[in-house]
Amino acid sequence: MGYTPVCKQKILYEGELVPCRAEGHELLIMWPDGGQPRAFDAACPHEDVSLARGVFNGRTLICIAHGWVFDGRTGAGLSPTGCEMTEYPMRIVDGMVEVELPD
Repeated sequence: MGYTPVCKQKILYEGELVPCRAEGHELLIMWPDGGQPRAFDAACPHEDVSLARGVFNGRTLICIAHGWVFDGRTGAGLSPTGCEMTEYPMRIVDGMVEVELPD
């Protein structure tokens, strides 16, 4: 599948999380402090609770349902370890954030 536009680049800011929807997928664009924006599936790997309302402090994302903590740069689980958020390829073209979604 090709890349799908999900939001405008101008709404992205370093240290913030932007929830998006595209083609039936709920996504997060996270831009960690000192890093690059990255696209992730919004479903927590624990119980599929939406991470779109999670608490992001520019470094870590905390799931509001059960307190699982994820690294904002990689999506890797920090507490507990051994889990990770699903990342999607992302690019910015002509001011639009585009994500390559699964078929």
